[in-house]
Amino acid sequence: MPTPEFERLLRGAALRVTRPRLAVLSAVHDHPHADTDSILRVVREDLGEVSHQAVYDVLRALTAAGLVRRIQPQGSRARYESRVGDNHHHLVCRSCGVIADVDCAVGTTPCLTAADDQGFSIDEAEVIYWGLCSTCSTTTAIH
Repeated sequence: MPTPEFERLLRGAALRVTRPRLAVLSAVHDHPHADTDSILRVVREDLGEVSHQAVYDVLRALTAAGLVRRIQPQGSRARYESRVGDNHHHLVCRSCGVIADVDCAVGTTPCLTAADDQGFSIDEAEVIYWGLCSTCSTTTAIH
């Protein structure tokens, strides 16, 4: 996604356009499911020296504005992705930790209909499928 589009997204979310925000937003778009340290490395390649705290602050602002989504599968560091505004789920490899997006299995959002919503107004469901990715499955089968 080109920089003018990132600038439009930031302005649309009532956020000031700054070099760190543009760099972090670009890093999240280019590296889906990256953790903070990975995003920091990419941002430093783009901007030079930038603090951990600055990246944390930008990620927090972008998440609060709905421009990125924070996920944290059990036993994993927080990860960030740019796919927002839909109710997709994730596949996580138990061996290597790779994360992939997956759409709902049936229809657009069947998981938002709970068997008993107990009076809740449900607007999001977090489903994580665990298993072995194709690479790890092949490696495990060979050994």
